[in-house]
Amino acid sequence: MGEDFYCGEIISGKTAINKVLETDNVLAFWHTQPFWETHIVVIPKMHVGSLLSIKDNGLLMELLDVVKKVAATVVNDTGGARVLTNLGEYQDSKHLHFHVNSGKQIRKDGA
Repeated sequence: MGEDFYCGEIISGKTAINKVLETDNVLAFWHTQPFWETHIVVIPKMHVGSLLSIKDNGLLMELLDVVKKVAATVVNDTGGARVLTNLGEYQDSKHLHFHVNSGKQIRKDGA
């Protein structure tokens, strides 16, 4: 807990992913170990600790634009979506990330 999985595994390419959407600064991909039937993660490609520590408003807007596009697709495909980011003790990986999910929960050991 507390390590940066996204820099160490995803952005570095160590862990294979199935991309959903990518911009110059943001990556959206299917969760490698999903908790919900539809579970997509959206991250900045540079290290940002959390929503509370982001300083670049341009990056924040690009990130939210990708979250919005992914969520719109999920709503269109499934009828609804949840968008979630964790902070503080709830944040397993200390890298800003949003979960876009829908459907039944298939794993219950975290989010």
